[in-house]
Amino acid sequence: MTYPAESLYEEVAYVAYHFGWSRDEILDLEHPERREYVARIARLTTHGRQG
Repeated sequence: MTYPAESLYEEVAYVAYHFGWSRDEILDLEHPERREYVARIARLTTHGRQG
């Protein structure tokens, strides 16, 4: 099973934007770990806007 390139680009851009990590650092993460960072960033940014 392959992961859609568009989704991968979105994840990399999202994590890079919020954490300032390089493309290579983000791509070195396993897919589940990268998705976890995306989810945590989303929670942090959502909670930050509500508070």
